[in-house]
Amino acid sequence: MENKRKNLKKNQIVAFLVTIAIVVLLNVIGSYVFTRFDLTSEKRYTLSPTTKEILKNLNDYVYFRVYLEGDDLPAEYKKMRRETKEMLDEFRAYSKFIDYEFINPSEGDNDAEIRDKYTQLYQSGLDFTRWQDQGNIGSSRQLIIWPGALVSYRNNTEIAVNLLHEKQNGQPDEYAVNSSIENLEFYLIDAVKKVTRLERPKIAFTEGHGELSNEELGSIAQTLSRNYDIKRLAIDGRIDALLHRTQDTTRDVKVFPSYDAVVVAKPTEPFDEKDKFLIDQYIMHGGKVLWLVEPVYATMDSLQDKESTVGMEQDLNLDDMLFKYGVRLNRDLLLDMTCATVPIIEAGERTFYPWYYFPLLKAASDHPIVRNMNGIRADFVSSMDATTSANGVEQIPLLKTSSYTKVSGTPVFISLAMLRQKPNQRMFNVKDGKIVAYLLKGNFTSLYANRIPQEIVDDQATDFMEESVETAMIVVADGDIIRNQFDIKTGAPLPLGQDRFSKYTYNNQNFIENAISYLVDGEDMIDIRSRTLTIRLLDTKKVNSERLKWQVINTVVPIAIIIVFGFVLALVRKRKYSKTERHEEK
Repeated sequence: MENKRKNLKKNQIVAFLVTIAIVVLLNVIGSYVFTRFDLTSEKRYTLSPTTKEILKNLNDYVYFRVYLEGDDLPAEYKKMRRETKEMLDEFRAYSKFIDYEFINPSEGDNDAEIRDKYTQLYQSGLDFTRWQDQGNIGSSRQLIIWPGALVSYRNNTEIAVNLLHEKQNGQPDEYAVNSSIENLEFYLIDAVKKVTRLERPKIAFTEGHGELSNEELGSIAQTLSRNYDIKRLAIDGRIDALLHRTQDTTRDVKVFPSYDAVVVAKPTEPFDEKDKFLIDQYIMHGGKVLWLVEPVYATMDSLQDKESTVGMEQDLNLDDMLFKYGVRLNRDLLLDMTCATVPIIEAGERTFYPWYYFPLLKAASDHPIVRNMNGIRADFVSSMDATTSANGVEQIPLLKTSSYTKVSGTPVFISLAMLRQKPNQRMFNVKDGKIVAYLLKGNFTSLYANRIPQEIVDDQATDFMEESVETAMIVVADGDIIRNQFDIKTGAPLPLGQDRFSKYTYNNQNFIENAISYLVDGEDMIDIRSRTLTIRLLDTKKVNSERLKWQVINTVVPIAIIIVFGFVLALVRKRKYSKTERHEEK
């Protein structure tokens, strides 16, 4: 019996030493071979190859100051905080140069100090959201939450990253938070990429063809200027307006785009052939363009002093160019029952009526530029079609109207009288809606292929190209989608997408930012946004009605199970050792 006990003790010691040796060996191997295992069904913690590459190339610290902290944070924002921390920890696993801290912005000695802190955060580019407790009847608890971070690198100016997806009207915070969690990797790694850039990308807004003014573009220009260098550009037929030329050691001339993207924002005057040729060659050499053009001219300004106006087609001399690249803009205006409202003064009071010429656009595909994006306001928008003549070009629809759309061909009689009339729903019969924006990508054929003299083709300084390198452009049949409104009292520009009367903010800014980000940063960054996580939302009503039951199940039941298990284990041990003692006595 004594030998058996010695052998048992010896085996236990050997097993313990073997376990220690295995653990040490695994740690030694792990220090040389980096491996992580993601056991979640949707691979929630598996970073994209682009993210890993950016993190591995860091050579100095990127510091995140995240303003999601506080014991009184609502459950959904605590979840966002946890997911943000886990994502940053995942970044740390691939780079030692990621560091962060979580800060409570509502912490301070007095209200004045907190207000000053709020002002600084807002001026830095962070947005806040108001949260009100709707879980308990009669509750009036309200919080101001800053779901975002300030990111800094070396001596560069820190940039703001807002983590909360834009909430739709009446949408619970929980839905917006879960939608935002899907894009956490994109928001955070996009901030890393932008703050570590050695040179800021350049974006040019064209002028000289009746485009929107600086004031009308003030909101989006201010937003984009945080990450890009913005310039107003008059092409004026200058050969070096969009392209720059260099000579290498062999004296060969190389031509490169001078801007990472060009924005053509609601021109109202035709382009001459020189400017078209220069834009065409900018595209052929890899330039990116965001076209915001309207084939029909109509404006609410015409209705300020009279009840009606007429929408007429306008010739911008761009039809042949865009047709060659892959889209045709139709001479029509779209009316949509899913639309924004306009105010009318009646009996001294302001009454809001639906205005069918202001459709609220929605995503026409699952492309990352517009994924999960609805409620983009358009003003007098036209339809567009993909052409079959653009070989080698992929045509991806981005935005469309709702299933209750009506198409009116030009000339279009527009009258305020329709505000007070009940619409004939049978006339809004375009059930699939109409496409109003396309992404075009691939190798484009020049509009001027086989159309210019041979001496220009052979001129090395011109470097004429008949077919483009791989590039992309976005075409939207509405220029007002990028135009901000103005405050009624002060005249200051309002945030892009905000209605000056209702104060509701549509998703116009998100769309424009995504479009520019895609054109400048390309497929790799925007593809990070295509990941989809399974959203497991709780039934709020059921939670409130069954709160006590689940509290008991989660607190009392586990303790009871442990107590029962302890009694059973004690009985088993007692019976086992009583048998051993009787056997030894025999």
